[in-house]
Amino acid sequence: MDVEIRVTPDRDTPGLVLEVPALTPQMEALAQRLARLDDGTLPSFQGDRTFLLETASLVCLYAQDKGVYARSETGEVYALRLRLYELEERLDSHTFVRISHSEIVNLKQITALDLTLSGTIKMTLRDGSACFASRRYVKKIKQALGL
Repeated sequence: MDVEIRVTPDRDTPGLVLEVPALTPQMEALAQRLARLDDGTLPSFQGDRTFLLETASLVCLYAQDKGVYARSETGEVYALRLRLYELEERLDSHTFVRISHSEIVNLKQITALDLTLSGTIKMTLRDGSACFASRRYVKKIKQALGL
């Protein structure tokens, strides 16, 4: 596949055109994945108010009591309408990694790792909280962290 980047100073927002010889299910899937990429914000809710959260300010995203929530650096918790698998697809995989069935963590918020636990990882986050990676995701986490 050829990749080309054109700088167009008069554009306000980035755009992407896929030139394909024929529309295939793979190309449709690629277009959908590209459209869902992280734009740096997530729509979120607190009570009856709606916010656009900056993804860089998020510590973790987690599922609890049939809902999905995001915790910011300030400790505030926001409700999200997306499911964790949708967030995992949408967020930058170099910054956010799934650590268990119910949690995604911002790698830039990790301050310490404890690898001494048998088959799992304990992560200390910048806000002082701790979370544990399930064994199923340890290999993926180590790859993301370059361990």
